Amino acid sequence: MRPEYVSNQALSHFIKEALAEDIGRGDYSTLAIMSEEVKNQAQLLVKDEGIIAGVELAEYIFKFFDSSVRFEKLINDGSFIKKGDVAFIVEGSAKSILPVERLVLNCMQRMSGIATLTNFMQEKIKHTKTKLLDTRKTTPNFRVCEKWAVKIGGGENHRFGLFDMIMLKDNHVDFAGGIVPAIQRAKEYLKQNKLNLKIEIETRNLKEVEEALTQNPDRIMLDNFNIEQTKEAVDRIGGRVEIESSGGITIENLVSYAETGVDYISSGALTYSARSLDLSLKVI
Repeated sequence: MRPEYVSNQALSHFIKEALAEDIGRGDYSTLAIMSEEVKNQAQLLVKDEGIIAGVELAEYIFKFFDSSVRFEKLINDGSFIKKGDVAFIVEGSAKSILPVERLVLNCMQRMSGIATLTNFMQEKIKHTKTKLLDTRKTTPNFRVCEKWAVKIGGGENHRFGLFDMIMLKDNHVDFAGGIVPAIQRAKEYLKQNKLNLKIEIETRNLKEVEEALTQNPDRIMLDNFNIEQTKEAVDRIGGRVEIESSGGITIENLVSYAETGVDYISSGALTYSARSLDLSLKVI
């Protein structure tokens, strides 16, 4: 089941813009040599190992370009894949397959890489209550697909954008004059504008954690706290609000942070450091 933000409208807009960028006035290579009447088949060949993501998107892309294309899904999103697997078979005119081949591969390779890294990290902390979150550190105009890939890989999405959560970071706090006035102003703004949004506050030390607790936000972020500081913060908060750790968290220390008892760990690396998986579309 797609996340709410992966709407037909969002996908159609993304695909339309991506095809316009790539095809421009026309795929002259294909138009010059391919006949409209001949039907062709191609398969998505896996040349790597990991978690597949983007199969559903691939079907949407092909049928967006030509609704008569036949798409046979052989492997579902979120499945483990290995070299030699075939994820899907697509059948139709070469004039409908070749122009979108690169868009399909670009999306699937990137999404599968993100899903694979997310799955690897989430599996390492599955013995804890901690949930792995992505961030807004995404590729412009590709956020829908990147966050979708995180979900496919078993992670959770943080806010999608600036509009679906109040998140007060260090610059907000400094501009507002401190933790307390920042939260107070945020709560007043939500009240005045009849908005029902969660408030998260970023803290940089234990003193700011104590200040934040006086205002009862929905979540406190511990930014660049080391392990011992994180344990101390978890003890002081005592379950009164949600806790998120962020900054300085690597694959090597991920488990240690999760075992402190935080509710969430957010990692921009899920979307900006994932290695794309090797996939190719081959004629059958």
